[in-house]
Amino acid sequence: MSKLENIHIGHGSGGELTRELLDTYIFKTFSNPYLDKKHDGAIVDLEGEIAISTDSFVITPIFFKGGNIGELAVNGTVNDVAMCGAIPQYLSLAFIIEEGLRLTDFEAIVKSVSEAAKRSRVQIITGDTKVVEKGKGDKIFINTTGFGRKHPKAAIDVNRIQSGDKIIINGYLAQHGMAIMSEREGLEFETEIKSDTTNLNFIVNKLLDTFGSDIKLFRDPTRGGLATVLNEIAADTHLGVAIGERFFPIQKQVAAACEMLGLDPLYVANEGVFICVVDASAAGAVLEMMQCDEKGKAAAIIGEFTTEHPQKVVMESMIGGKRIVSPLVGEQLPRIC
Repeated sequence: MSKLENIHIGHGSGGELTRELLDTYIFKTFSNPYLDKKHDGAIVDLEGEIAISTDSFVITPIFFKGGNIGELAVNGTVNDVAMCGAIPQYLSLAFIIEEGLRLTDFEAIVKSVSEAAKRSRVQIITGDTKVVEKGKGDKIFINTTGFGRKHPKAAIDVNRIQSGDKIIINGYLAQHGMAIMSEREGLEFETEIKSDTTNLNFIVNKLLDTFGSDIKLFRDPTRGGLATVLNEIAADTHLGVAIGERFFPIQKQVAAACEMLGLDPLYVANEGVFICVVDASAAGAVLEMMQCDEKGKAAAIIGEFTTEHPQKVVMESMIGGKRIVSPLVGEQLPRIC
């Protein structure tokens, strides 16, 4: 085994260093019957309709309070598959590594990927590793593709949404974005702000098991935040969205950090949050089930769809006034995931 401490350009050559990198960090860590074949792909059995989602992660810094780029990549892709109303089962995993990255950092990221995959009960079945010259990347980028079988009771379709349907959110807003921003800016608060990155597939599957077609849509408000997602849905349905500021779950220190930096928490990225659009008749029961789950304790009904102000999101403020919540223009927080 070589005694190199950092990733070398030779690790991407396809030769001995590449094999050493893969054997030491990849095949050993993710060992399973699919990956152990060491082919360029994998053959899996997925019956019926399947959901496929691909994503790339370029976050900076790559280590942050509450997680790192590795577990973020797994959680983000698992959640995207779950939002389709599917049960995540497999992931592909590709690393683009900048020459000079410390091998200890790479090892920590790989271990985090493995731990996050185990928590989500998904298997890494194929992947790729490339190395680029110093200055041609930024430490490490990760691409993942998730595969999952559609839940038998899922009927997730934006076209099923109608006036009166309720909007439920499972947890606190803006934690991920503010954890990253406070780290970049070196800000300290009385209570540490941590990213909310986590897998949401089990709570989503439990909701589908119980409520089936009463659930019209799932969506995770990552980049662009809650405001962006609600504006997209309003545009697609040609309905209006009415929300109330007093209903938003947000931690005090996160709200304070947003105010200090002049950021609106409605546009800040989340990584452990999803919204659920449900038939009004089932909203109370859905909310109760979510609040009994570890990943839904802060769940709240934040609004509903309406025929008033079509294709616009209107928020009632704490003091009773109303304002239009516009779509995000530009990038509020770059390199957030």
